[in-house]
Amino acid sequence: MRITSKGQVTIPAAIREKAGLLPHTEVEFRFEGGVVRIARARARRGDSRGARLVERLRGRGDVAMTTDQIMALTRGES
Repeated sequence: MRITSKGQVTIPAAIREKAGLLPHTEVEFRFEGGVVRIARARARRGDSRGARLVERLRGRGDVAMTTDQIMALTRGES
């Protein structure tokens, strides 16, 4: 594996999956005794998994229904 001129490297998919590194996951690098380690960044206060998921999904809805229509649908109203 080679580092690009921009300092980028691709983490193999199998390693990303095993480590649970999803797109947009914050990571941090540590230099420990001549070894560089990458780890998921420690969550900031108030930065729960749920909050991160909501932020990632925010603005992606494409349903052209009003809130009242959605509520009627979930209640089984016609």
